[in-house]
Amino acid sequence: MTIRLSQNALVVLERRYLRKDRKGKPAEAPEDLFRRVARAVASADARFDPKADVKKTEEDFYKLMTSLVFLPNSPTLMNAGRRLGQLAACFVLPIEDSIDSIFETLRHTAMIHKSGGGTGFSFSRVRPENDMVLSTRGISSGPISFMTVFDVATETVKQGGTRRGANMGILRVDHPDIESFINCKTDVARLNNFNISVAVTASFMEALAGNKNYDLINPRSREKVKRASARAIFDQIVQAAWQSGEPGIIFLDHINSANPVPQLGKIEATNPCGEQPLLPYEACNLGSINLAKIVKDGKLDKTRLRQTIRSAVHFLDNVVEMNIYPLRRIETMSRKTRKIGLGVMGFADMLVRLGIAYNSKAAVRRAEQVMAFVLREARKASSELAKKRGNFPAFEGSIFDNPKTPYMRNATTTTIAPTGTISIIAGCSSGVEPIFAVAYERRVLDGETLFEIHPLFEQMAKQSGFYSKKLAEEIAQTGSIQHIKGIPEKIKRLFVTAHEIGPEWHIRIQAAFQKYTDNGVSKTVNFSQDATPEDIEKVFRLAYESGCKGVTIYRYGSRGRQVLNIGKGEERKGDAIVPRTRPVLTRGATERINTGCGKLYVTINEDDKGICEVFAQMGKTGGCASSQIEAAGRLISLALRSGVRVEAILKQLTGIRCPSPIWQNGTMILSCPDAISHVIRHYTNIDTPDMPTLMGACPDCGGTLEHEGGCLMCRSCGFSKCS
Repeated sequence: MTIRLSQNALVVLERRYLRKDRKGKPAEAPEDLFRRVARAVASADARFDPKADVKKTEEDFYKLMTSLVFLPNSPTLMNAGRRLGQLAACFVLPIEDSIDSIFETLRHTAMIHKSGGGTGFSFSRVRPENDMVLSTRGISSGPISFMTVFDVATETVKQGGTRRGANMGILRVDHPDIESFINCKTDVARLNNFNISVAVTASFMEALAGNKNYDLINPRSREKVKRASARAIFDQIVQAAWQSGEPGIIFLDHINSANPVPQLGKIEATNPCGEQPLLPYEACNLGSINLAKIVKDGKLDKTRLRQTIRSAVHFLDNVVEMNIYPLRRIETMSRKTRKIGLGVMGFADMLVRLGIAYNSKAAVRRAEQVMAFVLREARKASSELAKKRGNFPAFEGSIFDNPKTPYMRNATTTTIAPTGTISIIAGCSSGVEPIFAVAYERRVLDGETLFEIHPLFEQMAKQSGFYSKKLAEEIAQTGSIQHIKGIPEKIKRLFVTAHEIGPEWHIRIQAAFQKYTDNGVSKTVNFSQDATPEDIEKVFRLAYESGCKGVTIYRYGSRGRQVLNIGKGEERKGDAIVPRTRPVLTRGATERINTGCGKLYVTINEDDKGICEVFAQMGKTGGCASSQIEAAGRLISLALRSGVRVEAILKQLTGIRCPSPIWQNGTMILSCPDAISHVIRHYTNIDTPDMPTLMGACPDCGGTLEHEGGCLMCRSCGFSKCS
C-alpha cells in the first residue's frame, strides 16, 4: 500500500522515526514503520483471547495509520516492535520531603529520559528554603535548589543518546517559596530543561476576587507561616508570564474535580506540556484523530469518525498492555488505571473545509460538538472492551463505579495533546491550534529554499485563479495573507493565523474542548509583542472562569516569520570603498550582556569621526560560537570605517535569532548578533523602533520554530524541545 505523504512528512519520518542501520541510514520505509507498529500493538489481542484474529486487528491498525486518519504518540511510532519498547509519552513522579525520596526520583527520571519519555513533578511537598532540617540541625535549601539538581541531571542524560529530556516543575501557590518559584526562570542560566507552572487553588482565586490575603503553609509542619496578598502574588505571575511566557498556571481544583480515581489520591502534577494530569508513577499513552480527514462533502462524516474512535481506543488500550515500562512501579500504577488519551489534530483544517472561521462562535460550537462526540464514543468503546477484557483494576471507588456505567476499561479516554511532529506526518494543522502560518520557508539540502504553502489555501487560490509562486513567496515573508491585496475577504477570514486571533478566542476554543475532555487540553494563547500584563491577566481569569484545567500564554514580537533582507541601498560607481585606517588611540567602553550561549563582552571604540570598531568576546572562549562572534565584530568594524551608518548596521543585526533566546531586564536577547545590536544602541542612544524579528531558528535544520502547547517545535524537520 502506497502512503500519500508530503515531502515534509518524509523528511520528518527519516530524521525522527525510521529505524536506522549502524551507519545511521534508514533501514525501513514508512510502510515498514507502520507495519511494525501495527503488528506489535495488535499482538496484545492474543493476551486476552487466544482465539483472537490478530492478523485482522493488525490490518485494521495498519489502515488506521497509513490512511493518516489516526496516529499514536511519538514513542509508540518510534519504539513499538523494537527492543526498547517504551511506548508512553507522559510520566509523573513523586517528590517527598526527604533526601532519599528526591534522589530516588532523580534516578527514576534519568531512566525515563533515557527511554524517551518526559517527566512532571510537584515540588510542593519539599520544605521551604531556610526551614529546619532536624537530622543535621541545619537549614533546608528549598524546592528550587532541588529543581536545579534535576535540571543539571537532565542536561547530562540525553534521550536515546541524542536529545535532552523535558520536565514540568509545579509548585502550589500556597507554598512559602512561591515568589522565588514564580521568578526562578528570569535567571537565564538556570532551569532551561524545565517548563514551570503554578498550581493555583480555588481558595486563592477566591482571595484574589475579594482582594484579600491568603495563607502560606509550610508543607513539613502544615503550619501557616505567613499571610500574602493574593493580588500581589497574582501580579507577579502575570508579570513573569508577560516577560517570558512562564510560569503557566494549572487550576488544581478543576483538575481534581475530574479525577476519575480519587480513592488513589489527589493529582498534583502534569506532564511537560501540561495537558496530562497524572498521579505519581502513572504514565499515559496518547493518540490523535486527524479531523481534516473526517470531512466529506462539506460535512463531518460521523460514521467514519465513530469507526475511527472505536479502533483508536482498541489500539491505545493495547499499547497499555504492550508497553515495556521503565519502572515496575510505573507499570503497576499504569495498569491499575489504564489511562489513555485519545485526542484530535487538524481542527483548524477541518474548520477551513467546513467554511468556518477559527475566531467565531460557530467554531466554538463545532469544537464542543466534535469533542462531545469523541468523548461519548470513546467511552462506549472502552465500555465494550471492558465487557471482554474486564474493568480497569482501580474501578471500584472510581467515578464510574455506579449502576449506570458498570463497565469501563480505561479510567480516562480523552486528552488534547500538542501533536507536533505527528501532525506533520499526517499533513494537518497541529492539535486544536489555529494555523500558524499560511506559508513559510523550508530549508533543504545544498541551501535550497522551498516555500511550503497550506494545501487548502493553495487549492482555493488555484480554483479562484489568483495563485502564483510569487504570491507564495510574499506570504512566506510574514506567514499571513491579511495584508495582501487581491485575496477575497472570505478566504482571508478562513486563513487567519495564530497571532491574528484575539486571545479570548484561544481560550474559548480551549474551554470548548475541555468541556468534553477527561484530561487536559494543550493550547497556547498567543499574544503580540505589544500586549500588556493586563491583557494576560484577563486571559488567566477567563481560563479559570471557563473551566480550563490550565493555561499557557506566549507573547511574541511578530506574526509569522519576517525575513530580514539587506534591501536596495545606494549604489556607488567607480572605485570600491576603502575603509579608513584604524587609529592608534581610541576611546570607548565594554558592556557585559547575557545571551543564550553565555555572557558576551562587547567593546565599542570611537575616534574623532565617530564609532570605528566593535568587537566581542564570549565568556567561555573557543569553539564555533567564538569564531563567528569574532568574524561579526570584524565585519561590523569594517563597515563602520567604510562610512556605513550605524542605523543601517543595527537594522541588519537586530532580530537575528538563534535557538536559545533569553530575557535580560525585561528585554529578549535573541542571539549574539542581536545582543551586539543592543549594546550599540545603548552606547549611541540610537532608537530604532519597529525592527523586524525573526522567528526562532530550529537547531537541527534552521527552519522556523513555533511555540505550541508550552513547547517549541519545527514543522520543517519535526524537532521538538519537549518530545
